[in-house]
Amino acid sequence: MTLRSKLLIALLASALSACGAAPEGGFDYVERPVEEIYMSAVDELERRNYIRASQEFDEVERQHPYSLWARRAMVMSAYTYYLQNKYDEAVATGRRFLALYPGNTQADYVHYLIAISYYERISDVKHDQRTTELAQVTLLDVVRRFPDSDYAKDAVIKLDVTMNNLAGKEMDVGRFYLKRGDYGAAASRFKNVVRNYSMTLHVEEALHRLTEVYLSLGIVWEAQNAAAVLGYNYPDSDWYRDSYRILRQRDLEPAEAESSWLTRTFNKVF
Repeated sequence: MTLRSKLLIALLASALSACGAAPEGGFDYVERPVEEIYMSAVDELERRNYIRASQEFDEVERQHPYSLWARRAMVMSAYTYYLQNKYDEAVATGRRFLALYPGNTQADYVHYLIAISYYERISDVKHDQRTTELAQVTLLDVVRRFPDSDYAKDAVIKLDVTMNNLAGKEMDVGRFYLKRGDYGAAASRFKNVVRNYSMTLHVEEALHRLTEVYLSLGIVWEAQNAAAVLGYNYPDSDWYRDSYRILRQRDLEPAEAESSWLTRTFNKVF
């Protein structure tokens, strides 16, 4: 069962147990009982008429803005926007709900929906990673606020993806600087991966690139140390073999330096 299916089942169960300007592509204002509008919206959602469903949920709030139904409708409206891939609208509606009803019983779900609305827009590392950063922040918010929830468990899994993406972006930029011979800027990017993303898939290459960069800068002992840390933690890594090879080309060996920031960083991690 897909994530969207699970969310739909959860929301519909909640909805059924609870029993100006026109909206985009909308309809004329016709005053109706709040229950009638709400259940009409639920029916449209079950039929996967998401645009009409979101219009009807918004109509609940428009006609009965301070009712209990309006609170429920706001959550459902955010979800139907999400189903249409209208992520900005889903986030805006969700944030408005949390501003008005921060202690509501559905706050955990709304926080999660906001996070997912960012997460599903994560792009590859060749593009700007601002959305990935927002996904990370909002997923962390779910974990911190609702640590025992199912939403938190899923958020933890998705955080690994955001971490790998952000580390991948740093690596991509670092390689760019390395190719240009801007070794200081390259080192800064690779150091950031080691310091902040040491549990990601990119840390092995980052250590190798630091070996290359430090050799190019003439900081031999740091190059030897980077290779030593790489070899100690990832002895079977192809990146370690590459680091060892370039050191041997200069008659050098990997050698740990206890005073190095790199050694201190990895002693904290492992």
